[in-house]
Amino acid sequence: MQLVEPLEFGKYYHIYNRGINSENLFKENRNHEHFLKLYNKHIEPIAETFAWCLLKNHFHLLVRIKSFEEILQSHEEYEIKKIIAPHQSFGNLFNAYTKAINKGYNRHGALFERPFKRKLIDNDSYLRAVIKYIHYNPVNHGFCKHPIEYPWSSYETCISERPTKLKREKVIVLFENTENLKILHNQKENFDSLEQFLNL
Repeated sequence: MQLVEPLEFGKYYHIYNRGINSENLFKENRNHEHFLKLYNKHIEPIAETFAWCLLKNHFHLLVRIKSFEEILQSHEEYEIKKIIAPHQSFGNLFNAYTKAINKGYNRHGALFERPFKRKLIDNDSYLRAVIKYIHYNPVNHGFCKHPIEYPWSSYETCISERPTKLKREKVIVLFENTENLKILHNQKENFDSLEQFLNL
């Protein structure tokens, strides 16, 4: 039986997964939109989001699980007993999305590999590297030549000024400023060592 690292309150995680048997998770634009809508419902109350990217058959998320106190503050109308474990919130997201895809495309059974993958991020250098890796994922898979060209990631939000729930200010501080974030995202990088660590 595979050991799964629990998601702990107050800690940063790179969360990623793919479709079972490499099946496409996102078949058309409305699928990306629905996933993000469900993400907002299930994950935004329990986690801060720093980066995300949705590819055809897999996804990457970089989050900080809120502290128990922070979750309580955002759930003032609920009783403490109704606050579920963070991993269950992600499970609820994936289950809700699977049900929608199964209904919409006349399929049945699991859609995602289980358990979903997660890696603890314990320093700012690693955090910066994973943010850039997530934004560069569409480039690495041949969907575009630069992260700005891919619509289903957080990169464009990071360099824009439009309202967002993404922790954009914290991301910019990690890269010192917006200009430096852009410069570093213009520099191609070899992510082989990171991918080996992630077992991709």
